Amino acid sequence: MYILSNGFNGALYTDVTSNLIGRIIQHRDGTFDGFTKRYGIHRLVWFEMTDTMNDAIASEKRIKAWRRDWKKNLIERANPEWNDLAIPLGLPPMP
Repeated sequence: MYILSNGFNGALYTDVTSNLIGRIIQHRDGTFDGFTKRYGIHRLVWFEMTDTMNDAIASEKRIKAWRRDWKKNLIERANPEWNDLAIPLGLPPMP
């Protein structure tokens, strides 16, 4: 389960995957047409690992239903600077 953003007050995108690094690469490369490509949403600002895909999907549905300020608080508890968390996971910074 992960949240992407295009900046502190920018758009947020919430999704689930079984391959976080691979999915982030796809978002960065623009593999998917749609919301993240249209708005340049590439920065991984929060993620959560779960034991099962069912747990991840349940977490995603719960968080997607939250108000924006709740999501921002979730992000800022773990990542107050809204840094791109994909960089410490081994991906290069976005240009």
